[in-house]
Formats: sequence, structure tokens, C-alpha cells
Amino acid sequence: MGQVTDSTTPRLLLIDGHSMAFRAFYALPAENFSTTGGQHTNAVYGFLSMLANIVAEEKPDSMAVAFDVGRKTFRTEMFPEYKAQREAAPEEFRGQVELIREVLQTLGITTLSRENFEADDIVATLATEATNYDTLIVTGDRDYLQLVNDTTTVLYPMRGVSTLHRFTPAAVEEKYQLTPAQYPDFAALRGDPSDNLPGVPKVGEKTATKWILQYGSLDELVAHADEIKGVAGQNFRDRIEQVKMNRTLTQMITDMDLEVGPDDLAFRGAAVAEVAAKFDELEFGTNLRERVLAAIPNDGGSAPEAQPADAPTVTVDELNPGELASWLTGSAGERKSGVAVYLQGNGQPGRGDASALALVDAEHHGIQLELADLDAADDKALKAWLEDEEAQKYLHDSKAAYHMLLGRGIELAGVAHDTALAAYLLRPGQRTYELSDVYQRHLQRTLGTPSDQLSLLEDTSLVDSALAIAELAVALTADLEEIDSLELYADLELPLAGILARMEATGIAVDMSRLEDQLELFAEQVAQQEQAAREIAEDDKLNLNSPKQLQVVLFETLDLPKTKKTKTGYSTAAKEIEQLAAEHPHPFLDYLLAHREYQKLKVTLEGLIKTVQPDGRIHTTFNQTVASTGRLSSAEPNLQNIPVRTEAGRKIRSAFIVGEGYETLLTADYSQIEMRVMAHLSDDPGLIEAYREGEDLHNYVGSKVFDVPVDEVTPELRRRVKAMSYGLVYGLSAFGLSQQLGIPAGEARTIMEAYFDRFGGVKRYLSEVVEQARKDGYTATIFGRRRYLPELNSDNRLARENAERAALNAPIQGTAADIIKIAMIRVDRELRGMKSRVLLQVHDELVVEVASGERDEVKAILEREMDSAIELKVPLEVSTGEGTDWDAAGH
Repeated sequence: MGQVTDSTTPRLLLIDGHSMAFRAFYALPAENFSTTGGQHTNAVYGFLSMLANIVAEEKPDSMAVAFDVGRKTFRTEMFPEYKAQREAAPEEFRGQVELIREVLQTLGITTLSRENFEADDIVATLATEATNYDTLIVTGDRDYLQLVNDTTTVLYPMRGVSTLHRFTPAAVEEKYQLTPAQYPDFAALRGDPSDNLPGVPKVGEKTATKWILQYGSLDELVAHADEIKGVAGQNFRDRIEQVKMNRTLTQMITDMDLEVGPDDLAFRGAAVAEVAAKFDELEFGTNLRERVLAAIPNDGGSAPEAQPADAPTVTVDELNPGELASWLTGSAGERKSGVAVYLQGNGQPGRGDASALALVDAEHHGIQLELADLDAADDKALKAWLEDEEAQKYLHDSKAAYHMLLGRGIELAGVAHDTALAAYLLRPGQRTYELSDVYQRHLQRTLGTPSDQLSLLEDTSLVDSALAIAELAVALTADLEEIDSLELYADLELPLAGILARMEATGIAVDMSRLEDQLELFAEQVAQQEQAAREIAEDDKLNLNSPKQLQVVLFETLDLPKTKKTKTGYSTAAKEIEQLAAEHPHPFLDYLLAHREYQKLKVTLEGLIKTVQPDGRIHTTFNQTVASTGRLSSAEPNLQNIPVRTEAGRKIRSAFIVGEGYETLLTADYSQIEMRVMAHLSDDPGLIEAYREGEDLHNYVGSKVFDVPVDEVTPELRRRVKAMSYGLVYGLSAFGLSQQLGIPAGEARTIMEAYFDRFGGVKRYLSEVVEQARKDGYTATIFGRRRYLPELNSDNRLARENAERAALNAPIQGTAADIIKIAMIRVDRELRGMKSRVLLQVHDELVVEVASGERDEVKAILEREMDSAIELKVPLEVSTGEGTDWDAAGH
């Protein structure tokens, strides 16, 4: 490492917080990192990831992170132009530094800042005082190279924040041919565009290096200024005062009077519960949190915090073969109820299996079983208990447990609690609802993980997991009661989980030959579009998936107008290309967009084909805890992203067919459910009248907005009003509407104003819902489903506006989601005893596989139960269709 230190020298890590936060911000795309309320978090995530890596690798004994306070410092007083050219930080960056500081505080890491000074000066002072330490400085600012010496190394990011270059004295000399002490002299001569420090004309890096090497220092160079020949020499003499100013500004302060010194920077210990709460607030996953906590020492080293004193204990009972039946019966002589169940195994629909199981009863007696080792009597007793509707069971992710047990021929019944669903209703929008996370999040307790070294009998971690479920069932029930959401949990989400489990296990039949034919067709289309694009570009090796090659063709060969500037040139992202094609039509862009569309469909089909199981059916997983609005999502494969209105999408849907032994597929969906919810919530008399009179909503609204008779509303006017109506639910602005419709912003504003003039109830509702959410901190659906939006009061304008859009959308979309869920429970109840079964729920649509002779009854059940799921101020409208495949059953 080039340092005169030994292994006993304590190590100090100093980080320039602002510098590394900016690096992290630009290393990760802002659009991929934000909370459900709209706070961007990419800088926070990247910074913490970098921190975890560095601390794990370097193992410092002490550390501090220094931050700038503002733009005004003693340097700007000396030279007002200092850093004056820098634009304000991007909107998405705002608020993230404060979040980083808050996380560092929970991690027990010292943070420092000082009015009128820069982070550089704080770090320079600490590094200078740390004579007895091996000091590492992490920064993206090369001015720090002046601090490098035998005990101080600068770690400088070369790419993003993941690859750091180690600048020791030798490394500085190798890179710049100068000593660290000479580096600021060189920088003063060269100037620094990033700090707005002017250089000397005709004096580049080579000349500056040559002069400093020749004279040894800037002072000596100034003393011999008259000896320097040529234009460069004259330019230097003309600008000596500026160069001296550059040198003064570049010099870091090394003797600040700080409240702490190097000996005060030991890790104070991470507060695990606070760290977990902060990571939950930021909606970061378990992986990053575990990496950070593994790297940062807690109190007493890396051991986890002690569990709270009131954590219950469990008595693990050892059973002999044949004793399970009596344990499950208990002293009362009836099957035990209120038992927490934890399963180990594979919970994929259609492929499930369980290997081990732990039970903890109401008296906190527990057992742990390897299922393969059970004898016939115990196997039978366990199956009977698990299938008993009256024996209440508490689980975490009951749907996965259902599939694990079904793989062993057991149909789970009697689920009275699912702590994953309870945790989701309490804190929607978290990235993970794993048991260990929920246990930490709600009870501030750490759950151990099974050890590979121990046999199941020696390692009781499964029983610990079952005990955690037992504790959470009690605690989360109380929490749900406190926010009036217990009914939503017990009467809606919990029964729905069982329905979804059965739907997933059933799956939907597919015609494999149709899928494969379509795949071949899409692959041909991909190739054709690429070939047509190559011919226009006159490049038969052009790869349409290469942004670099596309940039050359679009902006050089075809000389099309430039799109948004990025770090690697001009953007070729879908949004930018679509906008370019709309504003500057060109055949190449048509082929490019068609190529992308067919490629997307090809990838979708490949994904579908891979998931077809041996029974000839696709078994998707319906996620109940992913969308913060309450909507279900679908995964492995995602059946919600198949286009409904395109020819290609319909072709894919036509491959989903009625299964053997069944007569037809029946589909039923709600017409304009979100707009009907909007009419109900806004209490707008115009919208309510339209629905009650059975008018075509968009024609009716169009006639009012554009002041024409209903029969004179043209398709274009209808399109504009439809975009307007649906857009309002998502917080659409006049600018957004103009972009969507391809009309001037002024015209879009006029339409919006006319809309609000006619439908004042909508305007009032949209305004009131945001203000109420700002006061409460959350929105709620008609059924009380909450979505928390702390960002509504954020200082960050972008985060605040995103949260406002979410506040508009959540009650409407969330209520619509609740309505279809209620409908599913009602339909399921009515189909009991019949052979027909619900296979899919896709947004507002149900797909049912109808058995022979049951068609009319099933259709009547769907229409009746969906229609009566809720009574709104406007009628619901249910449409149905049928056919032997999903496309034919569309309507």
C-alpha cells in the first residue's frame, strides 16, 4: 500500500459525503429508486452500498463523514466566481443528503459539517491531526491528493462508486509525475473548470507539469516568471494573480477548530431497530440492510442487539413415533387450535413440496418435524389436522404454505392468520415481507437462520420462526385494530389468499403449438424490421439493440434532431424515440419502434413457453403484497402485461384455452370501474347523472366540455375527453395532456379548465383528497385501505409532486381493487359445489373455466355477485363474454 504502518496501527476512514453522494446519484438511475410516495433514493442507496463495501474491505476502527452546508463559504467571499457556474443540484437529488445523514446516525457513524467551510476542510483537518492513524479518505475530488502522505491514502472513484483507485504517494507520482505536495500547484496552473477556476491560456496539463517539475513549486515558478519564454510565459505573467488566487482557493484548511478529533470517531454501534425502521421508510430490500449491518460494528462488535426482555420462550417437545396425534389433540381432547405453523420447502404453484415443519401452540409448546421421517400414523394425523377447517392455524405467507403442502397431497385449511398480509396492510409499499423482516420491523427482534452445520434436531430455528409467527399474530392484530383495518384483513385479504392459492394451483390450459407458431412469427418480424432498418441506414451489420450504434445512425447518418443528452451521448430510450417519431416522422423510426414492439412480444412468449408445466397449464403467482394500492400483480409469468387491444396481444391470448373436460371460458369485467369510483367519491352531479342515465360517459362529458350536442361529439373530441378523464385519476397536468394528445399546452389547459368548469365536483374532490392526505399522512379507500405518503410534506418538490399524484390515484385505484377482491370472494362462495372454477384475475377481469351444463348458472353468478360487490352512487356495469380461448371470450 506504500504506507509506513503496521497491522497494529488503528485505521481511520474519512468520507467526503457530498462528493460521494453525487457520485452515487449519477451512478444509479433515479427513476429506478424511489419510495412509493415519490422520494428519490438512488443517491442514498448507492452511498450505502459503497459504504458497506469500503467498510467491509478496509475494516476501519473509526470513521467520519463530512458534508458541505451550502454554496456560501469563505472561498466565495474571496472569489465570488468560485463554483458559481455549477447548476443547482438536480431536483431528484434534493433531500437525499439529509436522508444519508439520518441513516449514518442510526449506524453510529459521526457526521460533520460547518457553516462557511467545505467538507474538504473538515476532512483535511482530521487527516492532518490523525498522525497515529492509517488514514483513508474517500472522495471524488482530486484536490484531496494534496493530503496524501505515508499515512494518508485517497480512495478515488474511477467508475460510479464501486471501483476505487488507491492514491498513495507513489501512485500520485505515477499518475501525475508530481508529489502530492506539488499537486495543488499544478492544479492552480491548470485551472479547474469544475470549481470555475480559470487556467492559463496555452498552459495545459503537460506544460503545467513541466514547469512545476522544473522549478519545484509554484512559489519558485512565480519567482522565476520572467525566465519563461513564449506566448505561454507571457500568458502566465499576465495571470499570476489569478493563479495565486487559484492556489489559495485550492489549499485545504488543516487547522479548523472542530468539536471532535480523530480519537472521538470510533463507531458508536449501529442501532439495529432504528436502522431497520429507516431502511423500511426508504423501502430498501433486506440485502442492502444486511450488507450494511454486517459491515458496520454494533455495540460489542458484530453481535446483534439483545432481544427485548419480554420475548417469550418456547418449550420444544421431543416426540416419539406415533405420538403426533396426541400432541395435536392436547389435554382438552379436541384438535389444537390457534397454532403457529412454519414450513420449509418450495412454495411455487404446481411445483410445491415441504421438507420440514414446526408448530408452536397457544401454551408456547413447540415441535419440529422432518416430514420424510414421519411414520404412517403421524403422517395421517398431521394431514387430518392441517386439513381441518376448525383447527385454526397462524402462518406467514399462507399461499406458499398451501402449495408446499399440496405437493405432499395435503390441502391446507383453517388459516386464521397470515402475518405477511397483516404486515402489508400496516405498511404497504415495503420491498419485502419476509418473516425475518416483519419480525424486526414490528417487534424489533432478530430471527436466527437455520444452520447448515446442525441437524434439524439440534437446530431449533424452525420452532423460533413458528414462535415469531405466534407473536406477530397477536401484535399485528392489535395494530390493525388501531387503524380500523382488522375487517379489511380478516374479511377480505385473508379469505382471498386461499382463493388465489386454489386459482394458482389450478392454472390455465395453453395450446403449446399456437404459442410456438406465434413465437416463430414474432421472431421473423423482429428480423424483418431490423433488415428494413439496416437498408435505410445502409449498414447491414447494424444492431438495433446497441444504443451506441443507434446514436450514430439517428444523429449522424440520418441527422435527426437530438434527443435528451445522457452521459453516453443522446438518449435512445423508448420514450425519447416515440416522441421523436411523433414530431419528426421517419421510416427508420417506424422500423425501430416496430422492432422493439415485436421483440418485447417475443420475450413475453419465450417467458410464457418456459412456464408451461407438465400438466399443459401455466400456473402464475398472484402477489397480494406488491402493489401499495391494493391491486394484485402477477408473476412467473406475468399475465397482466399481455396487450389487450393489439392484434399481436390478442394472438397471444388466443393460446390460452379451455381445459380438457370443460366446455368454455367465460370472462367478466367491470366497465369503467375507476371512473365510476371517481363519480362516487367526487359526488359530482354531472358524472353521476351520466352513469345513472346510462349515457356513454365520454360522449356525455365531451358534449359538456366542448359545448356540443352528444351526437356531435367526434371520435377526436371523445379521445381528448377520455384521456382527460382517466388522466385526472393519475394527476395528469396540462403539459402531460398536451404530450399525450399531441396538442399545444395552451389548448390542453383550455380543455382542462372547461372540464373543471363543467365538473366542479371532480376539481373539488381532487383538491380535497390531497389536502386531507397531507394532514393525515395517508389516503384511504372506501374500505379503509391506507397508503402512507409522508413525502406529501417533503421539501423536495419532485418527491412532493409524485406523492400528490399518488394521493389522487390511491383511493380510486385502491377502491377499484377492493371491489374486484370482494367480487372474487362472493363468486367463490357461490361456485362452491360446482365444477366450474375461477382461473385468473387480471385487473378488473375474471376468467372462469366453465364445466359442461353450468354455463348459464355461472354467467348469472358472475353478473349478480360482481354487480352487488358494493353499492355506489352510480350503478356498476358488468360485461361478460365466452369462447374456447381467452381471446374469443373477450368482449
